[in-house]
Amino acid sequence: MRVFIVFALLLSLMLTGMPISIALGLTVLSFMFTLTDVRTESVALKLFTGIENFEIMAIPFFILAGNFLTHGGVARRMINFATALVGHWYGGLALSGVVACALFAAISGSSPATVVAIGSVILPAMIAQGFPRRFGAGVITTSGSLGILIPPSIPMVLYAVSTNTSVGKLFIAGIVPGMVLAFLLGATTFYRAWRNDYPRMPKATFMERFDAFRKSIWGILLIVIVIGGIYTGLFTPTEAAAVSAVYAFIVAVFIYKDLKLRDVPRVLLSSANLSAMLLYIITNAVLFSFLMTYENVPQALAQWMIDQGLGWIGFLLVVNLLLLLAGNVMEPSSIILIMAPILFPVAVKLGIDPIHFGILMTVNMEVGLCHPPVGLNLYVASGIAKMGITELTVAVWPWLLTMLGFLVVVTYWPGLSLWLPRLLGM
Repeated sequence: MRVFIVFALLLSLMLTGMPISIALGLTVLSFMFTLTDVRTESVALKLFTGIENFEIMAIPFFILAGNFLTHGGVARRMINFATALVGHWYGGLALSGVVACALFAAISGSSPATVVAIGSVILPAMIAQGFPRRFGAGVITTSGSLGILIPPSIPMVLYAVSTNTSVGKLFIAGIVPGMVLAFLLGATTFYRAWRNDYPRMPKATFMERFDAFRKSIWGILLIVIVIGGIYTGLFTPTEAAAVSAVYAFIVAVFIYKDLKLRDVPRVLLSSANLSAMLLYIITNAVLFSFLMTYENVPQALAQWMIDQGLGWIGFLLVVNLLLLLAGNVMEPSSIILIMAPILFPVAVKLGIDPIHFGILMTVNMEVGLCHPPVGLNLYVASGIAKMGITELTVAVWPWLLTMLGFLVVVTYWPGLSLWLPRLLGM
């Protein structure tokens, strides 16, 4: 009964429009100081130890690296490279957008950043070439979600922190599903472009492709540095994030020279604002997780599901429905920080691999980013495409259905997520 009071209070505060971080903190503190005998010292200690995690430092560094690259012209060069590769196929520029989103996702760690970086350049070009605005907006909105599945990924770091899972394994596990989803989104784009006979571009020569690759090589090298460094053990994911931030700064300011030194403080400030917001959510989510554990919610939920004979197949179906519903009212970071500590113990008890479960949660977050009412990618793309949320929601449906089909595959085919980590002996 007391658990229902917690969730009722949290939902009530969220419905008032209160930020999720503050709603979490007020819910936990109100419950603890009125309905439990938990000492204040325990709360303070849990707050301190909960965020005293070395892997949390990866978040601000990846955010900073993504901001440097977004402002530093890397996206434009990746679009040119992608266009040289696939621009001559049906829907050439749209396919280039999918490929460019996949490439930029591998260096940004953020879906909204990917939508902004790629969409702001390629959407105007697609419209000028004769593509319908809806088609272009649908491609970029959904392809931008690859930013949290293809490593590095900030939501994966949050999941790892919440469940004490290896960030490195999660990053490696996200590579194959990310490539498969990019292929499926590209196939959907190609099919719709072929059916409607959308514009194609002249086929690039070998030298044009080589020149585009040469100009984009500094951005692509960051993928090799982060993933290669983690796999070889050269540095931890947190150290990889710090290296990527320094590398992105050097590339944007001194190599490409698209970012001026006078603009660096502005990038640092925007990165600090976003990092502070995420860390504040993490702090309050730590308290919420402590409360759930204190009330034995994960253990009771696990036992109930076992008693019902639900099994891992039924459990994963319930998890998907729960996460998709949560995506209607919360953004990915909050969902992971609230749901992962509750659902993870149940998954482990049912024999579900922690890495597979993390990829499943991430794919659910991707879907949530692309549907209303709080799909962040929708709002970002809406500003770029100058379209209303309702119109954009209709535009993304073909690709969103593809993502939902992919979610089913990821859910019930663990090998898709676990094959590469096992191959590499991780």
